[in-house]
Amino acid sequence: MPATPNEPAADPARLGKLSLVLFSGTFDKVHYALAMAAAALAVNRPVTLFFTMAACKALLTEDGWHQLLPGENGLPPAEADAQLTAKGIGGFEELLLACIALGAQVMICEMGLRAVGLEGATLRADVPVQPGGLVTFLEDARGDGAALFI
Repeated sequence: MPATPNEPAADPARLGKLSLVLFSGTFDKVHYALAMAAAALAVNRPVTLFFTMAACKALLTEDGWHQLLPGENGLPPAEADAQLTAKGIGGFEELLLACIALGAQVMICEMGLRAVGLEGATLRADVPVQPGGLVTFLEDARGDGAALFI
């Protein structure tokens, strides 16, 4: 809830870490997770993005995110992204690179890669990806923070 004129804004340091599990392989859900992460980072809240299952495609080389599934509007990812940017909304690349620039930790689930047949796939070189698993992610998530499953 926004702060009222008589109430100070929440201290980002008190909010704790935001840990996002990107499970869905649909463009709109991955895009929104990146927007949420960028917003949290912009107010100095630490963020971990944990890509697993079909969402792992978003981190493949070249235009891997173009392989994501269409969202609720039925548009292919590249078209949906173009519509968003035409409306002044950050596109996939802009949001991902903003998350990196603002210090997000990016993890990719080794089990998720294996489960969707992407084990050994080449990941983007411009994204510092830490491979790991559920235990690594859970150790990274803080008890004083929030974990969201998308």
